[in-house]
Amino acid sequence: MLRSVNSLRGYSILATDGEIGAVDDLFFDDQTWAVAYLVARLGGLLDAKRVLLPPTALGRPDWEKQQFPVAASKRDIENCPDIDLDKPISRQHEEELFKYFGWAPYWMPGGAPMGVLPIIPPPIPETSTATDPDEHADPHLQSARDVVGYRLQATDGRIGHVDDFVVDDATWSFKYIVVDTAILLAGRKVIIAPRWIRSINWEDQTVQIEFSMQMVKDSPHFDPSAPINEAYERRLYDYYGRPILPT
Repeated sequence: MLRSVNSLRGYSILATDGEIGAVDDLFFDDQTWAVAYLVARLGGLLDAKRVLLPPTALGRPDWEKQQFPVAASKRDIENCPDIDLDKPISRQHEEELFKYFGWAPYWMPGGAPMGVLPIIPPPIPETSTATDPDEHADPHLQSARDVVGYRLQATDGRIGHVDDFVVDDATWSFKYIVVDTAILLAGRKVIIAPRWIRSINWEDQTVQIEFSMQMVKDSPHFDPSAPINEAYERRLYDYYGRPILPT
């Protein structure tokens, strides 16, 4: 089923022995648009610790109770290696995290959830003499929270900003970007498939798409309170003249 990323924030994290923390963010790979990590917030807002949890460590979510079960105890989650999410996530930190929990890394065979394309960056040579772990940070891991607010650039000008994401909870991949077409106040919302994006400029915080401003404005309206069904997706893809590809 398709879910709003914004709506997932605040969902409870349920360890094997009780509730611990809440969903704070999702990290995704900007090449495959697969979810690499769910970010769990432990503690209060001022003294919170944030922990990375890969989709492979999550059980089946309870959508009615708004809970994400995790295959780890509260103590294990609380004592897992610290990662500074204000800096790029290094492969060294990721390896420490997966080794600590004994989970299969998402970049290794068998480490990606069913239906998600595995992210396979080049391995770090064991003979590397680099001392700064951030030198090996994965530049393609991005925070969904950080990308919300990025400006949307059409072929002939700016139109709105990124307002949310739609994620497929079966494959844990980003299916759509939700765009608010207004520049200032809240306006009409539409959705864009990641494959229709030409580029993302992380420094300028701009998402470049391959359509004109008018075409985006006239595209099928997106109602965040209504489920995205097959008929709506067919109408969306027909409007943009794009084939519906398997996810």
